[in-house]
Formats: sequence, structure tokens, C-alpha cells
Amino acid sequence: MAYIPAPDYQPTYKPMPPYNQPIPGGLSVGMSVYIQGVVNERVKRFSVNFSTGQTPEADIAFHFNPRFDKWYKVVFNTQQGGRWGKEEKKRSMPFSKGAHFELVFMVLQEHYKVVVNGSPFYEYGHRIPVQMVTHLQVDGDLTLQSINFIGGQPVPNQGPRNAEPPNSLPAAEGPPILNPPVPYVGKLQGELAARKTILIKGYVPYHSKSFMVSLKVESTGDLALHVNPRLSEGIVVWNSHLNNSWGKEERSTSFNLFGPGQHFDLSIHCSLDHFKVSVNRQHLFDFPHRLRGFHTVDTLEVHGDVTLTYIQMLGA
Repeated sequence: MAYIPAPDYQPTYKPMPPYNQPIPGGLSVGMSVYIQGVVNERVKRFSVNFSTGQTPEADIAFHFNPRFDKWYKVVFNTQQGGRWGKEEKKRSMPFSKGAHFELVFMVLQEHYKVVVNGSPFYEYGHRIPVQMVTHLQVDGDLTLQSINFIGGQPVPNQGPRNAEPPNSLPAAEGPPILNPPVPYVGKLQGELAARKTILIKGYVPYHSKSFMVSLKVESTGDLALHVNPRLSEGIVVWNSHLNNSWGKEERSTSFNLFGPGQHFDLSIHCSLDHFKVSVNRQHLFDFPHRLRGFHTVDTLEVHGDVTLTYIQMLGA
């Protein structure tokens, strides 16, 4: 049976530009759009458009356009009725030729917040209502590695749209945590409950031997789930640690989805009776709850040889 990812996480891997696809449920406040890629060595320009449709005649609510020809700059604008509005620009280039990048668009109440490689870059005020945006377009001199639509909030009294995108994504539990340091110890963004998902994006360095991801009850020290990719052994081990004692260890020896020098998306989906864990849209394991009160889990810990780029909890 083909693995179907949790409905609150919709990544696309290695899409070919030009990319022009519906945003799951349309754009909404609280959503983040996460784009990974590499800028071509001979880049002149590339663009990211938040559009009200898939056709060339559709309005563009937000046009994000890094330009390497002539003077390096990034241009921001909106197109309505076939006409461009007043151009905004920043004479600063956060991208490098031939280099990997991580580009995040956070959709906030008043503006789009653009974050490049973990650093805030620009805020662009809404000129077209967010709820009118249905499609994401990416084109130009770049290679795409992944596009993720993460979180979001339903828009009240939302009228019908011409397009019919896939089901809406569940709401994000607060803003994402970008490029946190390792070791990482942080409170979960809201109570852990059934139908919630913890999304962890990161990078495995070439020298990595092992790292650990744990869901912990801070008051008792119990680990409801402990995931330990061991790169040096080529396996992934998972377990629980309750009442000062490790439980029965489980492991995958057939394949390891965490590769040295590779980026990863780790999704931990909580259901009523188990955790469903996947990596890069591939199912890794199901782990029945050993901690009865799994809702008491309040802390996420990450240790070891790993770099983190994005952490967020998604609600039902």
C-alpha cells in the first residue's frame, strides 16, 4: 500500500520550474510556504508569485523577484488587472550563485514576512486579500528541491473560488521556529493531542554519526517517544523511557531515510493510540503509545550531529 502523508503536511519534492500549482485550501493567515532550492551559477532572475489563479491573466498578490543582472536587488510588487503597482525593492541580495537556499514566506495578518536562510529579509504589506490567493508560481534560474505548505487558519465567511484546491491544512500552533540551535530544548507550541503533528526540518552533516529527537514530559523526565538515527550503523532506533527505565527497543535495519549531506523532513503525527513517524513523505514506523497520558508531553528535545532549520506544531 502506498504511504499517504498526514493531511496536515503536504510537501512536494524536486518539482521542475516553472512550478504553477494550487495551494492546499488556498492561502490563509498563519500559513508558511517553505521553499528549498539552489540558485543556478548563471542566474539572471527568478521569481515567486502568490497568484489568484493559474492562468496568465490572474492577479498576482505578491511578486518576489531576486535580480542578479545589472545591480543585485530584490523587487516586490503586485499585479492587478494586468497592471503592476508601485514597485518596492531592496538593494541587498540574500542569495548566492550556485548556493543552496531556504526561503520561507510567513503569511501574517498585515503582511508577508520573508525569511531567507533563517534571517528576516522583508515585510510586504497585503494589497490583495490573502483569501483570494489560490496558486503558487515559481520560475527562473533555479533548481527546486522542495516546496512545503505548512499550517494555516480558516478564513471566516470565505466565498466560493473559481479554483477548487485540495482540502485546507490545519492551523499552525503559533509561528514556526526557524534555524534553532542544537542541542534544542523547547516547549511544544500547544498541548499534544490526537491529530496534531510535529514537523521538524533539518540537515544531516557529512560527519554525522548519530542524533536524537525526543518527546518529553518535563515534570517527570519521561520520554514518550525517542527517535535515534544512527548514521554510523545505518539504522534508526526508537524507544520510550518511562519511570527511569528504557522500554523495548525497536529498529529499522532495512533502510535509513537520514543520509549524510541530505536535508530531511521528519513528521511525527499523534493519533489516539500511536505516533505515526515519516521522513520525506515515506512512512518510517508506527509506535503505540506507552505513556497513557501522552497529552502531558510538553517538550521537544533534539541532540547530536544535526542542523535544524524549521520546527512547528500543526493542529487538527
